[in-house]
Amino acid sequence: TPKLGWLVFGAGDEGHGCLLRFRAGAKCQQPPRLHLRLAGVAVPTGCAAGRAPQAPSPRNDIRDCSAEPPYLPPTATNTTARLAALRGLMRTQGAHAYIVPSTDAHMSEYISERDARLSWLSGFTGSAGTAVVTQDKAALWTDSRYWTQAERELDCNWELQRTRPPQPLAQPPLGSAWAGSSANSRCHPALSCSLHRVHRDVDPGGGSCGGEHTWNSYSRALHGSGRTLFPLETNLVDQAWGDQRPLPSSSEIYSLPAEFTGSSWQEKVAGIRQRMEQHSRRPTAVLLSGLEETAWLFNLRGDDIPYNPVFYSYTLLTNTTISLFLDESRLSAAARGSLRSGCPGPLCVELQDYGQVSAHLRRYTQDNVTVWLGTEYTTYGLYGIIPQEKLLQDNYSPVMMAKAVKNAHEQEMLRAAHVRDAVAVIQYLLWLEKTVPQGQVDEFSGAQHIDALRWAQENSRGPSFQSISASGLNAALAHYSPSNGSSRTLSAREMYLFDTGGQYLDGTTDITRTVHWSEPTPLQKEAYTRVLMGNIDLSRLVFPSNTAGGCQTWHWPSIEPLAQGAGGHGGPAGSLAPIPPLHSPGRTVESFARRALWDVGLNYGHGTGHGIGNFLSVHEWPVGFQSNNVPLEAGMFTSIEPGYYRDGEFGIRIEDVALVVEAQTEHQSEETFLTFEVVSLVPYDRNLIDLSLLSPEQVRGVLGVGSRAGTRGQHGGLDAAKNQGHGMRMEWIRYLNSYYEKIRERVEPELRRQRLEEELAWLQESTEPFPLSSARTVAAGTLVLAPLLSVLLSGLGA
Repeated sequence: TPKLGWLVFGAGDEGHGCLLRFRAGAKCQQPPRLHLRLAGVAVPTGCAAGRAPQAPSPRNDIRDCSAEPPYLPPTATNTTARLAALRGLMRTQGAHAYIVPSTDAHMSEYISERDARLSWLSGFTGSAGTAVVTQDKAALWTDSRYWTQAERELDCNWELQRTRPPQPLAQPPLGSAWAGSSANSRCHPALSCSLHRVHRDVDPGGGSCGGEHTWNSYSRALHGSGRTLFPLETNLVDQAWGDQRPLPSSSEIYSLPAEFTGSSWQEKVAGIRQRMEQHSRRPTAVLLSGLEETAWLFNLRGDDIPYNPVFYSYTLLTNTTISLFLDESRLSAAARGSLRSGCPGPLCVELQDYGQVSAHLRRYTQDNVTVWLGTEYTTYGLYGIIPQEKLLQDNYSPVMMAKAVKNAHEQEMLRAAHVRDAVAVIQYLLWLEKTVPQGQVDEFSGAQHIDALRWAQENSRGPSFQSISASGLNAALAHYSPSNGSSRTLSAREMYLFDTGGQYLDGTTDITRTVHWSEPTPLQKEAYTRVLMGNIDLSRLVFPSNTAGGCQTWHWPSIEPLAQGAGGHGGPAGSLAPIPPLHSPGRTVESFARRALWDVGLNYGHGTGHGIGNFLSVHEWPVGFQSNNVPLEAGMFTSIEPGYYRDGEFGIRIEDVALVVEAQTEHQSEETFLTFEVVSLVPYDRNLIDLSLLSPEQVRGVLGVGSRAGTRGQHGGLDAAKNQGHGMRMEWIRYLNSYYEKIRERVEPELRRQRLEEELAWLQESTEPFPLSSARTVAAGTLVLAPLLSVLLSGLGA
């Protein structure tokens, strides 16, 4: 039983039952010979011959497929019957391998339950993954954010393939030994993915095959292997899923009230047509496949995908016509009237059935036309319809690029949404302080509570994604979300991470805070402080306007690891950390968020930020710090979210949303410089901030190691490096105090308006200025210590 930690399992090879540990890693133990009575039958215990005893695994939250029998946690899904059904269908199609991505027909990151084919087939619920199924094997590829989650959710029918940079996230290397050994080469095997044609709810141009980049990369990987990648007209996972597959959404598609739009849809259409005219190739049409694109362009919203106010649609915008492909019956009367108000004429929106986009595009491209599209959101099925000589392709469509830069009204709306969102988060933090010590809150009830607090705010439309509420070891999973059936009780003795956000008519929010209500360990405080240092370093960074665009290689001469004493995280004292070349300036900007962690040999495996919409997706491309993001421009919003995760123990993440603005620099030049304005307005956990933590420059200055000169003679020697570190330290504290003053200025009036006096008192206490004297105390100690270390180091050198 779970209480005793043992389980009687079947009969061994010689008629003996085996006692197994009731957790991962359990192996057959050799207990004293005795008999247990099960259902009135005496069962002799003991182990089958030839089975060597093995030590149990210390973890019971992940699978152990090496155990006899394999151990599966309660979170795993039995996929045996599902795989058998799919393999039977593969045989009827002559397919020897089948690719199942995690996205939908519009290349969406977040998808509807009806499109969650990978989740249904494998049990894996992460937002990034790709499965390949053959007749005798099944494997899932995913990145480091989801490795532990996959081990919790997959059963032993599946192999987990861990992707690492520079391999694309969750993309299987189809030319690898795995694919080669899993498909019978004598049968001329084919790797197939679905180009499913559908009525209303499925992409008529082919969704599951992914985008043009993905298709071509798979084709290149298979070149010369004797294997062929081909599309199928029917999605085999849908057939295997059968009538258990959820129904499509039938809810209303509605127009946003005018006060919550940055501009009218007619103005947006005119702006896109102007971009078409200004392009050197003068495209005659723009094809929109991303769900956010059509929703933004026409100021329409729906709820086809949980937490994302979008609806299934396509748009073909030409110089003189507009074709919108959707389920027309779902349009509200106001939305229909708005779209048809310009008829007849170039601002008349022709409403066509969702399933007709392929046929319409095929007819349109028979003429002398040029179609402009973004390959990141266009499936290969639609891409392949357009003849290459009539195709103008960029990574992102002009609509996606226009949507990324918010105008002044959109910026003000997002600022206002973050004020009200801060109120909900402050209410939650105060509630946690009261209830967690009583043992009355678990991860799931906590997530429900903060969702309810957001719903109560003005203009709220609920959460912007499934709330991440993670305590202790669960916080080490970057995208963990609790369920009602498996949820840890929050403890004052453990770290607690909550990553949550809200949808408001005037903006989308996303914020992460990590807290501890008791005595954190020294490592937890150091890691938290370094994550906070990274957040601040990036938030206050000033950089040229073209920093996140183009390609160049940067070298950062001042990054060395912190000299470690006993129990440290880094290498030998004075050693240099190996910093890989950063081939994208966007990643160069991002590295400022990692610097404080890199200094001591720590890191995190996810991106540092993503764009965010105005009542649209919480992850809005193409903004961010990854190599495939676009150059940052004033008016863009991005998250800044460094973290640190210790598998099986705890996780830390600090996330704020920031607006890119022009920087006011001391010296004027022709080049524009940018910086960030943080719009998230919730204080950090003071209990986890170690104000005495020395900056890398301070340590380098005191020890005289790793500096550019490496000696006392250049750049002013130890004192100059020390003073530089002191200056950075003072700037960090001044930044925190300035940020806390801004929180008070913007959030206190809203708390008073809502008559939340207790929350107001909590905020005032939590945003008390940090004393600058603590920094001076550390600096004074450094002044005394530096000459002594200088003498000692000189003696060692002699």
